[in-house]
Amino acid sequence: MTNPLETWSQDREVVLVKVLTHPRETVFAAWMDPDALAHWYGPASLAIENHEADIREGGVWRFDMVGMFEGQEQRFANLIRFLEIVPNERIVMDYGTPDPDDPDRFRVTVTFDSQADGKTVLTLRQLHPSPERRRAVIGFGAVEYGLQTLDGLATWLDR
Repeated sequence: MTNPLETWSQDREVVLVKVLTHPRETVFAAWMDPDALAHWYGPASLAIENHEADIREGGVWRFDMVGMFEGQEQRFANLIRFLEIVPNERIVMDYGTPDPDDPDRFRVTVTFDSQADGKTVLTLRQLHPSPERRRAVIGFGAVEYGLQTLDGLATWLDR
């Protein structure tokens, strides 16, 4: 059976774009540094707690997103597998929970494009396993949370 994450389909994709005022080498470096990721990655209301960060092709990043909801601490376990890393150009990863059979795992491709003015256009593409799952994550706030993540990156770069 063909893996749905191996074939592109517009009805399964979420695309986010951010223009950053830093050169692409600087923007790319922020994705390669586990300590940096823990500061800027994720929705604004959640903190990142790293457990394992082997950021290279074939490596994994295992982390929890942690936040307070209705007075209770909530933890959301995440696992990213890095499939392809082309320095300063592209990162391709599978994103899901630590469950090896996670049916909602999705493919993420991040590209870094230089502009003549020294800025970087970062494009983040999520390819979900089905149109239904895409609709579910959009309904849950994937676009807003993704944009908060990219805003967090911009803020971290501007520090």
